[in-house]
Amino acid sequence: MLFFWHNFKAKVSSFHFYMGQYSEKFLEHISQVKRYALHTVISYKNDLNQFELFLGEHFGMHDCHLAGPAMIRSWLAELSRQGLARSTFNRKVSTLRSFYKYLEKSEVIKANPLLKINSLKKDRRLPVFVEEDKLNTLFERAAFGNNFKDLRDLLMLELFYTTGIRLSELINLRHGDIDTQGLQLKITGKGNKERIIPMLGEAADIFHAYCIEKTKRFGMVAGDWVFVTDKGKKLYPVFVHRRVNHYLGMITTKSKKSPHVIRHSFATHMLNHGADLNAIKELLGHSNLSATQVYTHNTIEKIKHVYKQAHPKA
Repeated sequence: MLFFWHNFKAKVSSFHFYMGQYSEKFLEHISQVKRYALHTVISYKNDLNQFELFLGEHFGMHDCHLAGPAMIRSWLAELSRQGLARSTFNRKVSTLRSFYKYLEKSEVIKANPLLKINSLKKDRRLPVFVEEDKLNTLFERAAFGNNFKDLRDLLMLELFYTTGIRLSELINLRHGDIDTQGLQLKITGKGNKERIIPMLGEAADIFHAYCIEKTKRFGMVAGDWVFVTDKGKKLYPVFVHRRVNHYLGMITTKSKKSPHVIRHSFATHMLNHGADLNAIKELLGHSNLSATQVYTHNTIEKIKHVYKQAHPKA
């Protein structure tokens, strides 16, 4: 993970902001210990930068570990006046909350100044998903060949839809994580937490065929990563987004066509077929049930639609 931290520092070297010593330590902690995604660490850095610039301009100090509740409320009030989206506003509050929680655990501060500061209530947005029949059409009728590229893309789509794994989890899959005899995957999720999830025999067959073509094309050059680019390098998020967008574009006109949409589709379809909510929670790797319960709203909308069509008094 030391490489990750150096890579992160190189990525954000264009930002020439002053950062307090504890801000730097916090960013190093969430990248090396917590193993947050690179884009998440950069977002945290930007939020802390903005806060420290605000403190310097309005209060004459830059070290945000010294800020009290009144200073924090002043910054949040300024953000509100700027008309930020609730999700953006809440992310910045979450950044500060994580930062001060880290300082409290590190005994840098005695009390968390965010304790009495609440996030804005989120607008309820239902997860976007693709209808079951459309995804079935994709797998049944899309012209996937037996070459390396097609098998790789098919395996990606198959694992996204039949396991519900996240993009980062798929990219970081290693060959040793796939047990085709036991039909299961070892997934390393958020916070470096591992979970074991089942896989279908069909996915195992595609995996075997893919490995044969991958070896023919690259030999051992591609290393231990399951998924690689056309040149044998480890997959990266933009590459996967492009491929998923391409295939979902064949079956849906929805504006969102991403790996996360397939993850939402997996959870929604499982729930529609009677899967237990706690089981879906474990499959998705959610830390609490509230994150999974959002999918029940999609199911309720479906029930309402059927009710209005079928009930004589509806």
